[in-house]
Amino acid sequence: MLEQIIAVLEMTLFTFNERPITVWAVLMIPTWIILSLWLSRVVIKTISSRLSKAGKDPNLIHLVERILFVLSLAVIFLTSLSMINIPITAFAFLSGAIAIGFGFGAQNIINNFISGWILIGEKPIRLGDFLEIDGAKGTVEQINTRSTRIRRVDGVHMLIPNSKLLENTVVNWTLRDKLVRGSVSVGVAYGSDVKLVAKLMQEITAKQEQVLPSPAAEVFFQDFGDNALVFESYFWINSKADGGIRKVSSLIRFEIDEVFKQHGIEIAFPQRDVHLDGAIHIVRSKS
Repeated sequence: MLEQIIAVLEMTLFTFNERPITVWAVLMIPTWIILSLWLSRVVIKTISSRLSKAGKDPNLIHLVERILFVLSLAVIFLTSLSMINIPITAFAFLSGAIAIGFGFGAQNIINNFISGWILIGEKPIRLGDFLEIDGAKGTVEQINTRSTRIRRVDGVHMLIPNSKLLENTVVNWTLRDKLVRGSVSVGVAYGSDVKLVAKLMQEITAKQEQVLPSPAAEVFFQDFGDNALVFESYFWINSKADGGIRKVSSLIRFEIDEVFKQHGIEIAFPQRDVHLDGAIHIVRSKS
């Protein structure tokens, strides 16, 4: 019985490049591929877990995972060919044909693929960065070899081709640090105590918990407007997104409205004066 099984496994199914391909080789290759893929995933996951525990940069861990995955695929492919006695030179013509096909029909795919490795290597955009591109704002969740996944502030996920992130203007709010500057503008009525207005705005802005003491908040008398004296306060906060700016700005506006009412300072609004000529002219004609 065993001899019959061995004979069946050693039976030649077909010949490739003058080399026999047996039943054993055909059955062994899928098993080897499945086991090797599983083993490579376990090894990559173990390495990335140790790097994470060591406090390494998530972007470095992501780069290591990608490199190890590509290397493991190459090793599995070459090993599989060796098991069935197929030399790599047998694919020289096929490789040339594939390269020509990619050159003409897959330019965008290759462009995005190369751009993905540039993003992972140079790190102009990293995991967790807050980006603004084409009017959309969101946080980078994943950088793949073809596209980058971004979660917008409204919770919608966007898949942006990697080449677009390199070829177009992208605002990275957190490239070097998380410092973000915000401003609040308010107009007060003419005749208001401008020094008191600036002092109150300075105190209101500086006392917010999220506002950083350095760089310190500043208040500027911006302009003599048509209907108001315009003041603007500038402040800095630590935030990963523009939502932090909106929240702090809203709190400052609430405080300004309340404190200005206590001090009798009027927040101006657009006014228009309409002058009517009350004189009525009657024209009489003489016949």
